[in-house]
This record gives sequence, structure tokens and C-alpha cells, in this order.
Amino acid sequence: MTDDTTAARHAAAERVAQSAGWRTELRAMFTLAWPLVIAQLAQNALTTTDVIMIGWLGPTYLAAATLATTFLMPFLVAGMGIVGAVAPLVAQARGARDIKAVRRIVRQGAWAAILLAALLTPLIWQIKPIFLALGQNASATEMAEQFIHIGVWMLFPALLLTVLRSLVSAFDDTRVILWITVAGVFFNAGMNYLLIFGNFGFPRLELRGAAISTVTTNLLMFALMLAYVLRHRRFKRFHILLRFHKPDWLRFREIFRIGTPIGLTVLAEVGLFTAAALLMGRLGTDEVAAHAIALQCASMAFMVPLGIGAATTVRVGLAYGRSDPQGVHRAGWTAIAVGVAFMALSCLLFLTLAPFVVGLFLNANEPGNANALALAATFLVVAGVFQLVDGAQVVSAHALRGLSDTTVPMILAIAGYWLIGLPIAYVLGFVVQWRGVGIWIGLAAGLAFVAVVLVTRFALRERLGLMRPR
Repeated sequence: MTDDTTAARHAAAERVAQSAGWRTELRAMFTLAWPLVIAQLAQNALTTTDVIMIGWLGPTYLAAATLATTFLMPFLVAGMGIVGAVAPLVAQARGARDIKAVRRIVRQGAWAAILLAALLTPLIWQIKPIFLALGQNASATEMAEQFIHIGVWMLFPALLLTVLRSLVSAFDDTRVILWITVAGVFFNAGMNYLLIFGNFGFPRLELRGAAISTVTTNLLMFALMLAYVLRHRRFKRFHILLRFHKPDWLRFREIFRIGTPIGLTVLAEVGLFTAAALLMGRLGTDEVAAHAIALQCASMAFMVPLGIGAATTVRVGLAYGRSDPQGVHRAGWTAIAVGVAFMALSCLLFLTLAPFVVGLFLNANEPGNANALALAATFLVVAGVFQLVDGAQVVSAHALRGLSDTTVPMILAIAGYWLIGLPIAYVLGFVVQWRGVGIWIGLAAGLAFVAVVLVTRFALRERLGLMRPR
């Protein structure tokens, strides 16, 4: 046998092994991601259920609840982003087979959750003076305060639940997250029915009832997840409550070091879309209604790459923890490809069926809805175009989190959202007079910039020193 023949056989064997590695990674990614995707959709359904059932009370109640949740959600998602640092840290510890570190990371994650909730609660409690200072309607603010003074207590169970979700995700056990979230959706709807409207002998509490339902649902989901972690053979070995009072300041600081940029990145993105809604408000009610419809459709589609992203953090973190550069390569690029492929399908849907999709939200037979429907269909076409970059940016950001790389991506994301996306939205919307379409093009431009720089950063991870040993 010649040396050339031997080399050819070795090369062929290597190609087969690489191909098998990609297939194995794709299966592992899919197994981990699909429950997270459906859980994200179910989490979205929790809010949707509240909106629908509060809306049955009338527009005044819905406006007050919207004010309350608009004020609460940025604090909640920022807190969840910070304690979400538990996921990559646990994945890295698992990859390195450092079992003791798992318990310590989870324990300090719980400490961080309790601290954040304790700090944010007094601030959120001041919704009334803050909203009155901003010139909001006094009556709506009074009603929003009723919701907030109860609903704010959801922060403690919601943030602690995020810590436990991060733990089970890092060990590929995501189906329990799905089932607990789905159970939460049904429980929340039932509690709303009883407490908002006073059915079956329960008191009619209206907005207070919705707030109690929200807090109780989060408590239930946290209790179920804690019971699972304490009793399941795979997790009880970590004894996460053992010496819970014992500090580990190094890991406590590490959670904030990695998690704070994640929280600020999420907050910056939420703020961008809030700012876009305010700009739409300057154009008219039809533009606001159309924007809400298009944004709801885009948000539902976004839940899929967001779930894939959560799985990506775990897969990349595992490979990084075991010092496997090829595993990081396969995990990251597989996830980016899957995320972009799905968003290509939603892009096609929005481009070809925009009038039909928006018709699900507003009655097309009502003459007064014609302008809003036309605007919504136009916005949805633009949203379809930015689906690809939206999928790429969220998955690549999560891939970098698996490498504990969060500070520079935060800076790049804030620059893309606020220094590129928002100014372009304003110029195209109000200077060039493209109105709502210009605002949506600005959003697309900001997301495209973030997608390009984050994907490039992941591609250059070794040159940038992101693969240094743990």
C-alpha cells in the first residue's frame, strides 16, 4: 500500500468522523433546545393570558395593567439576565467535571437572585410618584399601583426559578422546564378566572386578582422546580441547600461580572423597542396599533431562536469547560445555522402572508381598521427581512455567553441598538418622512449591525483570546 493511498484513507476517515460529529451535535442541540423553545412560547402565553382576561374588564383596566407591566418588565428581564449567568458557569463546571463548583455556583446564584429582588422591590414600589412625575394619567396610575404593590413580589420566585432553570438546562434536562411552564399557564388562567372576576364564590379583586395570580403562579413554578431538583437522583447529589448560608465571594462576584452585561444587553434591547413604540406614538394611533401587531408576530417568532440560544449557551459552555475547541466550534455554528434557518422560514411567512397574518388581529371587514391593517402588513414585511439578522444576533450572543464573554458583546449590542438603530429609525421616520416603515428599517439596521459583529466575534474567538483555559 502506497503512502498516498494511506493518506487518502486517513483523510476519508477524518471526513467521516467530522461529519458524524456535526450530526451528533445537531441531535444534541435539538434534544436540548426544543423543550426550551416551547417553554419560551408558553412563557409568552402567560403574559398573553393576563392581557386577554384583564381586557375583559374593559380598556381602562387594560391600560392600567399595561402601564404596570411596562414598568415592571425591564427590571424583571434585567434581573433574569444577571442570574442567568448561572447557566454558562454550571455548564463549564460540568464540562470540567467540577461537581463541587456546581453547588457553589447555584447557591451564589440564589444569593444574587434574593439580593436583586430585595434591591429592586422598593424601587418598583414607587411607581405612583414616578409615573405622576412623568405626567401619566392619575387615575390609571392609581390602578397600576394596585397591581404593582402585589405583583412586585413575583421578583423573588421568578429570579430564583431562573437560577434553577439554568441548573437543569446545563444538565440537558429541559423537558421539566417545559412541563412546569405549561402547568403555570393553565394555573395562571384558572387563578385569573377566579380572582379577577370573583367566580365560584371567590372575591372579585380585578387588577389585584391578576397580580395575586401572577405571584402565586411564579411561586408554584419555583416550588415545583425546587422539589424536582431536590428529589431527582441526577440533581439531589449536589445538595444545593447544604450550608446555604456559606458564602463563596469569588463565585458571587463572577455571577455579577458575567451576568450584569447580559442583563444590561437585554435591557438595552427592550429599551430600543420601547423607544420605537414611543416614536410610533408621535405618528398616530393607527401606527401604534400596526406596530403592536407586527411586533407581536415578530416576538412570537423570536421565541424560537431565543430557546435555541439558551441551549447554545449550555452546549458551548460544556465544550469550553472540557477544553474542547472543536466542540465549541461545532456547537456554536450548528446553533447559528439552525436559528437562522428557522428565521428564514418565518421571513418567508411574513413576506408572503403578511395581510392574512395581520388579519388575525384586526377585523378586515371593519372600515375603520383599513389603514391600520395596511400599515401592519407593511411593517410585517420589514420585520420579515430582519428575521434573519435577529436570529443570528441572539444565537451568537448566547454562544459567546457560553465562553463567559459578555462585556464586549454588551458594548457592541448597546452601540448597535442605540447609536445605529435608533438614530436611523428617527432619521428615516421623521426627517426622510418614511414614517413607521422608516422606524422599522432603523430597528432592522441596528439588529443587522449587532448580528454581524457578534457572529464575527464568535468566528474570531481564538484570535481574540476567548478560548483561554478556564
